Formats: sequence, structure tokens, C-alpha cells
Amino acid sequence: MATLLFVNARILTLHGDGAPRRGDAMRDLAIIDNGWVLTRDTLIGDLGSGEPPEGLEPDSVIDLDGRVLMPSFVDCHTHACWAGSRLDEFQRSLEGATYLELLEEGGGIMSTVRSVREASMEGLISNLEERVSTMSAWGTGTMEVKSGYGLTTEDELKMIRAIHNVSQMTTQLITGTFLGAHAIDPDVPDFVERTITETLPAVAEEFPGICCDAYCETGAWSVEDTTRYFEQAIELGCPIRVHADQFNELGMVERALELGALSVDHLEATGPDMVARIGQSETMAVLLPTSGFCLDGRYAPGRALVDAGAAVAVATNFNPGSAPCPSMPMAIVLSCRKLGLTPQEAIVAATYNAACVLGLQNEVGSITVGHRADLVVIDTRDERELAWMVSPPPPPLVIGLGDVIQFLADTGEPGEEES
Repeated sequence: MATLLFVNARILTLHGDGAPRRGDAMRDLAIIDNGWVLTRDTLIGDLGSGEPPEGLEPDSVIDLDGRVLMPSFVDCHTHACWAGSRLDEFQRSLEGATYLELLEEGGGIMSTVRSVREASMEGLISNLEERVSTMSAWGTGTMEVKSGYGLTTEDELKMIRAIHNVSQMTTQLITGTFLGAHAIDPDVPDFVERTITETLPAVAEEFPGICCDAYCETGAWSVEDTTRYFEQAIELGCPIRVHADQFNELGMVERALELGALSVDHLEATGPDMVARIGQSETMAVLLPTSGFCLDGRYAPGRALVDAGAAVAVATNFNPGSAPCPSMPMAIVLSCRKLGLTPQEAIVAATYNAACVLGLQNEVGSITVGHRADLVVIDTRDERELAWMVSPPPPPLVIGLGDVIQFLADTGEPGEEES
């Protein structure tokens, strides 16, 4: 494994104290304006300001000439494991069909469910490998991937096994989430009961402590059924997260806070009273602006959440229907232009705070000695350009576990490399 030394870098260390950032702390990127970072094997070995000390003896020196060096993005909410296509539904949505209408007709999530059930685990693995590669090309080093397109015990386990297998085959850090409560299978009269009493225990037995998620929305899981599902998950030793208030404020956010959920995700329909409650809680808010961009132009009250003291993260929600977006830079752009976040807040939300959602802040999300050497070079000397440029080229240099994953020479060398 090579030892790399980055010099003349504007380093966004994002170094924190282990707790999610809130309020003014969300604007603190812990910058070293002109510094160096040394990777040793798979980890951050050392860093500092100015010129590096003598005697480091790296295998390669990479002069960034003032460019931004930052931790790889952490995409803490994705549905990147799927099969099939939803292009016909995309065409229909352009012609006026709404997301909930497609869902009621058996399309949407259930369309992908049918494709996943027909797919082999090998096919799911291959599809996910390709998507992980695409996400890493945009600078994502850590990603959460949910199940939820199987909706039977056999097919949910197939998905989670596929996610686990891919996690062992890549330098990216991948964590799986069980989303058994994603939709209601209309062909199974006792679907909710079966999910709670059969599928959930089977998943928890094979994958102890796996995070359990649910989609609480009109036409999907009710507040009451979601609560039962979560109570069972907690009893089985599994942490919980929830998709809530995407289209309708049903009361699930309040219930999730009472149950100690790690995060409440979406929140496009969340009102001022609940914004204040989230801000006073330990539960994090995960905002998914690519959904609003792709669906109905509605966005979560990001500015209000930050001002209320909430710990905010952003993610792509990468999925085949409502957010076909693998790019965390795009999520940052939309977070600033549509959610009201500053560029600094959006960067914190896409790295350090997103790592906190996954409980991985002691491994990723900041450039800290002993953390994974997952790094991204941005071809700019001002990190605000991440939020300003709507369609930038991919990062010219992406490092995963100390190895070069991507080097795009045609974008302009980031500096002079000596070996």
C-alpha cells in the first residue's frame, strides 16, 4: 500500500469532537489554509500546516497548488440496490401522473419490487457494483444502501446479502439498512403482520443490530403500523430511522423522536412546530433535495432546521424513481439553492454530519489521524464552488483507503506527482 503526501493544499479537515454539528458549528470546516496530509497504508497518518517535516519518506508527493483537499462524501441515505427500469413511469410523470398516483396503480416502488424479485442475487450484486463505482467517481467514499424492494423474507434477505457482498468487494465503506416497511404489497392481505413477525426477526437474526427503516406515508405504512414495526425492531436490538413527511405531515416525526430514532428523513411537509421539536432532540434530520428536484419542487425547511438547532445531514436518496442521482455534489448544490443552507453547512452535512447519522464519525467524514484515508481533491481553491457550479466535472482525484480510485488527467493535473 502506497504512502502518499499531499502538499500545498487547502485542507477542509472537518475535524470534530465526535458529536453531530449544530448551529454555528455547521459552518466550521476546520480549515488548514496551506497544509499537508500524509496517508499511511489505509489511514490518515499525519497532517499539519505549512511545509511537511523532514523524514516522512512518502512513496509519492502530490502538490495540489492550493486546491481543496477534503474528506470523501458520506451518502447516508440511498436505495442504490435495485433491478429493472422505471423509464416508462418517468415518461408518464412528465405527462402529468403524480408519484402517489403511480404508487396507487401498483407502479413506483412496487414496480421495482417485481423486478428485484425476478433478479438473481448475482444480478443485484453486479448492478450495485456499477452504481457504487459511479458514486465513487463523484467523490463518495461511504454510502448507506437500503433494502426494501423485496418485501418478502426471502427477497429482503437476498437484497441485504447482496449489499453485504458488495461491501466486501470494494474500497468504499458500505453499510446496509433493512427497509422492510417500504410499501404495502397489495397481494398479501396480512403483509404488515408478516413483515413485523416474520421478516424483521429473520433479518435481525442473520444481521444482528442492523438499522431498520420505514416509509411512513399516505398509501404506504401508517403511523400505527410503523410504530409497531419500530417497537419490534428496538426489542430485537436494532436502531431505527424513518422516511417521514415527504408528502403529508402524518405525525410520524413526533413518534420517531419519542422512540429515539437515529434520524428522520425527507421532511418536505414538516411544519414549524415539528421543526422546533427536531431542533431540541438528539435525532438527526436527513434532507434529500434531489427528490424535490425530480418530483414536485417541494423541499425540506433546511434553513429553519439549522436555525432551530437541528443536526442536519444531506444525501442523494439515489433510487430508480424519485431521485436517480448518484452525485453528492448535486445534493450540495440543491441544499444551498433550495434548502437555504450555506456552502459550509452543506459540506458539513454531506461529510461529518452524514457520518454521524451512520455512527461512523470515528472512521470517516473528517481528515483526522487514524481515520480512513478517504479523500477527494476538488479542482478549485475555494470550496464554495461546490455549491455554486451546478454541473461540475467529477473530482480530478479520489482516494479510497489510501489508493487512487480516480485520476482524471484530462481535467488538468492537480499538481506535480513524483514517485
